[in-house]
Amino acid sequence: MFDLSGRVALVTGGSRGIGRAISRHLARSGAAVAVNYRQSAEQAKSILKEIEQAGGRAIAVHGDVRLPEDTERMVEETIDGLGRLDILVNNAGFNRDTLLLRMSLSDWDEVMELNLRAVFLCTKASLKPMMRQRWGRIINIGSVSGLAGNAGQANYAAAKSGLIGFTRAVAREMGSRNITANVIAPGLVITELTKDIRQEIVDGVKQRLLIDRMGTPEDVAASVVFLASEGASYITGQVLSVDGGLSL
Repeated sequence: MFDLSGRVALVTGGSRGIGRAISRHLARSGAAVAVNYRQSAEQAKSILKEIEQAGGRAIAVHGDVRLPEDTERMVEETIDGLGRLDILVNNAGFNRDTLLLRMSLSDWDEVMELNLRAVFLCTKASLKPMMRQRWGRIINIGSVSGLAGNAGQANYAAAKSGLIGFTRAVAREMGSRNITANVIAPGLVITELTKDIRQEIVDGVKQRLLIDRMGTPEDVAASVVFLASEGASYITGQVLSVDGGLSL
């Protein structure tokens, strides 16, 4: 049911953190993977080598997901290199946390640009080949902050909340073409990007969890594989919280 053989996925920010785990899990499930990166070329080479050594197919696709010309080219390179495009995982993201009264306009704009504008650009570029083949999966990585808000994250929470509305609009527009669109909303997942979070914040999160452990990139990646599969063909416009109960 979760066999992705013959499918091709593009994962933005796919060379490290949650994106790296997503790239790895998609490949293990049979998909060929285009791993997008902007700066981490060595990490992209590393995950490609890992996938290929395990018998999978992957290519690296360099590009800035905030730029329309780059997103169009990334889709073209994916199709040229792997033959088609079936699955888009909008994973690239970034936060710049501070209390609202201290938040600068650049803090707001840069978070919106990467977490929301980039998703619009990548999705728009990817829908063209998906519509032609009448099959597609759009999987957007959101956050529990987009569901409940979070102090010190007005910009990030607004972007991730906007992502939900965007995804549901895409689901309505594309359902008749057999293209689904869903959001995965992780809780606090420990990666190299979040390992420097203050311990008191981590401890506070742990106290609210219903499952007695922190989330991992693999938890999110497994959910991506499910939503990309035929097993999720009747699921669209939904938010899947992968957060150990944090959002309850």
